Amino acid sequence: MTDTTAWLQDQPHEIIERDGIRYTVLGTAHVSARSAEIVRELIRTGAYDGVAVELDANRLQAMQDPDRMARTDLVQVIREGKTALFAAHLALSAYQRRMAEKLQIEPGAELIAAVNAANEMGLPVTLIDRDIGVTFKRTSQALGWWDRAKLSSGLLAGIVTDEDISDDDIERLKEGDVLEASFNEFAAESPIIYQHVIAERDEYMACALREMQGPRNVLAVIGAGHLQGMSEHLRTDTSAPEPRRLALSETKPKSNIPWMTIILAVFLAGGFAIGFAQGGYQVGSELILRYVLFAMAGGALGALAAGGHPLSILGGALSSPLTPLHPALASGTVSALIEAWIRKPTHADFMALRQDVQTIGGWWRNRVARTLVNFFLTSLGTAVGVWAATARMIGQLVS
Repeated sequence: MTDTTAWLQDQPHEIIERDGIRYTVLGTAHVSARSAEIVRELIRTGAYDGVAVELDANRLQAMQDPDRMARTDLVQVIREGKTALFAAHLALSAYQRRMAEKLQIEPGAELIAAVNAANEMGLPVTLIDRDIGVTFKRTSQALGWWDRAKLSSGLLAGIVTDEDISDDDIERLKEGDVLEASFNEFAAESPIIYQHVIAERDEYMACALREMQGPRNVLAVIGAGHLQGMSEHLRTDTSAPEPRRLALSETKPKSNIPWMTIILAVFLAGGFAIGFAQGGYQVGSELILRYVLFAMAGGALGALAAGGHPLSILGGALSSPLTPLHPALASGTVSALIEAWIRKPTHADFMALRQDVQTIGGWWRNRVARTLVNFFLTSLGTAVGVWAATARMIGQLVS
């Protein structure tokens, strides 16, 4: 066997043998040119017959094809309800861009180096990380509404801020994980986020390694923050790996019964009915008119604040009263769809997206970013209008 001691001696790593397979688990720094060099040289020694990397298919494609985002069908993203996930991807990309500008190296360069070197040597490459979309979704579903709001605001701040990356951020990324670092300090304060972003992925990647078929001497290239946890799972787990990995990929399906919609619809209908019963046609119709006007005004003002096209503003306004009653007619979705259809983002908009979202003005100048702003501000405006109308209704009925 080719001696790899010289390359591994100063690097954090674990060598684990089980089930007739020798795993060399290398903990790398995601922002270190030295880590990328060591990975390349280790693979070129010919000591390994298989390589595993801490990537999923989507992240690998994004790193290999930086122009991939420019081919995104934004209308389809909105229709499929993936607007929030798209924004989360954007936040991660923005964070990585700032880190690359600071250090003159793309975070995760050693992972791409491992893939390229393995391809050069004709070695099979296994992507062992969980899909980033699944990780975001499982994390979001596990949080309460307040923590979800904090996480969303943290991601948004990560997109719009243009402040310099601190030395502490760099050291944290050297010893940790790109996803964890992109959540900033909120991840450190939240055991739930740590569980889903780090601990679950440790176990998931250990399962994926145990499922590898063929190679008997595997080099696994992962971030240093996963080295201890993943190695422990790889060394001690005894359950069948595939069922457990699939369980760690499950997300809660949306309820077939829209309870919040039903509750709000019943509440509004009950309020209108009480108004008609107590004050007759005049009071009942006044409550309905006020609700419609408040909701329409909120949606319209949100779309207007987003710089929406007049038809986007109109669509947001007209759909706002129906938003609490039918999720498919959500004002933010309707307004954003109209915006993306009328002001279709160009290739140049997608290419300039990472740069434009670093400034407030860039969000309104870039058509991709402005569509996202339209979605969120229209939805926010509608929510404010509906709750204001509801509060006025309650006040009038109890007075």
